[in-house]
Formats: sequence, structure tokens, C-alpha cells
Amino acid sequence: MIGTTRTFNTALSTVDFTRLSSNGSHGPRKDQKESVIFRLHPAREGKKLIFQMGTSDPERAVEAAKLIAGDVAGIDVNAGCPKPFSTSGGMGAALLRTPDKLVAILEALVANVGSEFEIGISVKIRLLETPEETEALVRRLCATGITGLTIHCRTTPMRPREKAIREQLKMIADICREMGVACLANGDVTCPEDAQELVNTFGVEGAMIATAAETNPSCFRRKEDGGLAPWREVVELYLKTSMEVENRWGNTKYLLGHLVPGKDPLYRGVTASKCYVGICELLGFPELVERAKELDHTLGLDVAPVKQGKKKQNSTADAASGQSGNTKKDKRKPLSTRGVENSKPAAETPKPTVQSPTEPMEIPQPAMESAVAA
Repeated sequence: MIGTTRTFNTALSTVDFTRLSSNGSHGPRKDQKESVIFRLHPAREGKKLIFQMGTSDPERAVEAAKLIAGDVAGIDVNAGCPKPFSTSGGMGAALLRTPDKLVAILEALVANVGSEFEIGISVKIRLLETPEETEALVRRLCATGITGLTIHCRTTPMRPREKAIREQLKMIADICREMGVACLANGDVTCPEDAQELVNTFGVEGAMIATAAETNPSCFRRKEDGGLAPWREVVELYLKTSMEVENRWGNTKYLLGHLVPGKDPLYRGVTASKCYVGICELLGFPELVERAKELDHTLGLDVAPVKQGKKKQNSTADAASGQSGNTKKDKRKPLSTRGVENSKPAAETPKPTVQSPTEPMEIPQPAMESAVAA
């Protein structure tokens, strides 16, 4: 977020945060357009959106948070992500190993962002190795002035396929309630009914759904309101929304890879799709095709890629290697065969022979055998 410019997109009624891409070490081109780093829709999301950030520095956390604070309902610090792209920079679950830094980040956000913008500051963590370590950390974090704490009921090394650990949840919920902090549970929560069970059993204020929402975001709908919607219904609504806000195709395609079941015959086509028109035709949404054509043109997805011609022979390199003028592929026999043939003595003019005891002829090993072995 740092380095972005906030603008209101009148065409889409969205708030965009944009900046020029660095393009690695080359820097931005002169004709390069700014990239959208983050986009939100005030009419759709309003003050319901919690912005989660990855950070490992109090000052930079405040700088980034101030850019977005006026448009969201709260700022959440991710101290639970175990992925290397996060932990390698000291962010995510790496902050659990540096509690002093995590506390400093939360205190800075509470003092400089939460109070000024009148929004909540929260944090998401994981369980530590022992209940005693978890309790000590939770008490320290709640003392920073945060309004919410989400506990992912797994340790950092645990993977999603491993069952969530609930034994420490009541203890954590009790500490949060004692210190005036809302406690949310995460891990193996797939629907509102799961969340309600955690509220009733462990005394938490609510729950966070993550993995299940990637597969089907209608998982938030209660059973009495219809429950889980069919994937095609979800995908159609998702595509409509994505096109309304001109979502980047790469991001849309990535999420479609989660929404379309992997065992469905259409799945492979989804992963191979290259534009909005293609995906709408593949999935059978003809009413979306016209809008898809417009968006593909806007995003430059309707431009046919330039085909690379056959690579030309480098005559300079050929000359340097002593192959000048020989452009045909050298169809030589296998090395082993060549080695044996090359080792045969050259034909000589017959000479008078002298009778002598017959001895076996020793054929030298091909020189290339050692090279192949190496």
C-alpha cells in the first residue's frame, strides 16, 4: 500500500489505490499505466470491510494503515500466516517468535490510527507450543488496546488438513472477555452453524471462515436462508461482480480455480481460459458475453499474442565454433557406435604376411565414453 495514490473511480464507483509497477530493477516505463494495488466498493462494502495487512515494522504499519483507514471499518494485523512469502520478511506467523515487535506494531496502530480514525485494531494469531505460552501472549496482545483477537486453532507447523485444536479456546476466550477484547475462532469452521456451536461451547464472540469461503462464499448463508448455493450460481454471480468492477483477469481466474470443482469436466477448460469471453462461453453464460467483450478490450485481453518466429541461426556463433556454412543438422550415429568405428585401423595396402602365433586384437575404448560418464 505504501507509495499508492488514492483516487475515486467515477466509472466504476470504486476507491482505487494505484501506483506504477517497479518492473524489477528496470523501473517503470515512460508510457506505463499505474497498476491497481487495492480496490474497494463503498456502496457494496461500506464500513463492513476489515483491511488485513502483513507487516513487520511499527512505523511502516502506521504509514500503510493511514492510507486506507478512512475507507474501512478496521485494521487487522496478520500474525498467523505460515507461508514463506510472509514469514521470510518477518511477517505473519514469524511475529509469534518476536512478541515484542508484534506488541509494538499493535500499540503503534492503536495510538496513531485507531484513535484518529475511530476504527478498531485487531490481530490474528495461532496457538503456540504450550497453553502457558499461548496464555502469556494473548494477555500481552490484549493489553495493547486492540478491540479484537482471532485465534487460529492450529500451531504454525500444522497444515489445514490437520484437525483444529480446541482445548485452549475457552481459556483464550475468557482472557479476551476479561480484558474487553472480542474473541473470534478460526479453523475447521465451514458455516454459520459451526460458528454458533463454537460460541455456545467455548464462549467466543464469533468465528472466521477461510478455506470454505474460497470454495464457495455462499457458506456464510444460514440453512434457513437457503444454505450453500450450487457452484454454478456462485460462479455466475462472481463473474458478474468481477466484470462490474473490472477485476484483473489473473485474480478472477485464480479464484475461479477454487470455485469450480476440480472433478468437474469443465475444470480443465477453466484453468486454460485466457479471457472473460472465453470463460463465459465455456461455462455457458451467454448473457454475460457482451460485457465480457467490452472488458476484455479494456484490459487488453482481446489482443492476439505475437507469435515468435523460428529462431534464426546465429552465423557469428557458427563461425566461431567452426561450423560456418553447415546449417544442416548433423545426423551422426550414436556415440558408442562411432567410438568403435573410429577406433578401427585405417585400411592399408596389403603386405606380405609372416606366419606368427595368432593374438587377439585389442580395440581401444572410445574416448567419448569417459566424457559421457562424466
